[in-house]
Amino acid sequence: MEKTYKPHEFAGLLNVTVRTLQRWDTEGKLKAYRTPTDRRFYTHEQYLECIGKSVTNTAKGRSVIYARVSNQGQKDDLANQVHFLREFVNARGIIVDEVIQEIGSGLNYKRKKWNELLQLAFDGKVSRIFVSHKDRFVRFGFDWFETFLTSRGVEMVIVNNETLSPQEEMVQDLISIIHVFSCRIYGLRKYKKKIKDDPEC
Repeated sequence: MEKTYKPHEFAGLLNVTVRTLQRWDTEGKLKAYRTPTDRRFYTHEQYLECIGKSVTNTAKGRSVIYARVSNQGQKDDLANQVHFLREFVNARGIIVDEVIQEIGSGLNYKRKKWNELLQLAFDGKVSRIFVSHKDRFVRFGFDWFETFLTSRGVEMVIVNNETLSPQEEMVQDLISIIHVFSCRIYGLRKYKKKIKDDPEC
């Protein structure tokens, strides 16, 4: 299903006001679609058309496959992701310009190759990113990153193959989160006890 946007979301992507969108709709410059309840919405295809009209970029961005696993023991899963995505794009007659493979937690926002990919997207050098499942790209906050990439004219193609999203990896990530918060809570309690026991406080 093609991604759609509410008027305020679409206005934010184009850096215009909702009032401007309403005027364009009335003038026929950019017609909004409407739901059965007569609410306006816009499609991703419309966004790409707007970008094509407003952004002068003679060099076509690259199509990139991104695959990730959390640890070295999952190298077979990494290879399966790449193989699956290659077959997916080949079946659609798409030429892949680059395959990026990375080992690192989906909770880690300092992944080197992932950040390099984001920078390429920001610089307008990437047009499409193919990922087997959205948690292969990032564990939490995917919608924010997708909106950011879309604003740079990048199409995120998420195949949503559940078999390539290991459940045990999600369990490990959740345990990591619990561990971090447990340490913080323990540290906070320890700090409060220290203040309570200090006669000068």
